[in-house]
Amino acid sequence: MEYYYYIKSLHLIFVITWFAGLFYIPRLFIYHIEAQDKPSPDKEILSNQLKLMANRLWNIITWPSAILATLFAIWLLILMPSWLEQGWMLVKLLFVLLLIIYHLKTHQFYKELQNNVIKRTSNFMRLWNEGATFILFAVIFLAVLKNALNWMFGIIGIVVLAILIFLGFKLYKNIRSNNPDA
Repeated sequence: MEYYYYIKSLHLIFVITWFAGLFYIPRLFIYHIEAQDKPSPDKEILSNQLKLMANRLWNIITWPSAILATLFAIWLLILMPSWLEQGWMLVKLLFVLLLIIYHLKTHQFYKELQNNVIKRTSNFMRLWNEGATFILFAVIFLAVLKNALNWMFGIIGIVVLAILIFLGFKLYKNIRSNNPDA
């Protein structure tokens, strides 16, 4: 148990870098999609540079961080198996499963854009970008609060946050449609 805090620290470090990658990669997708509206040669130069940036972010930071965060999490669960009997942990693991699904779907978008296959709009990617935010809020509230009543309020707070972000997105979309330079 003397190394428990080292394992927990490493788990948290790689969770943070994993989320950093998940927060930034959709922004690169947005820029890549919007670069398609530029005239040549800007379109090709931007697309190539954004593909390179996405490749480095995804394969050097995000994927390794996801794998290491997961390995250290499993190690923590081996050290503390009683956590699996607690409701908050089971709900947290459900959100971790959603995070893994989100990551894999983001990987699909990454592969499409690496092959210059544009199937989604930049507005879709702006909304997609918020998915990791919701999961992060849920996991943090669950890990910190643990008490069932408290984390239920946290989940309600996440729903309210989702509504506010959606309303903010709609407002941004209206502003942008009225002022294309915004």
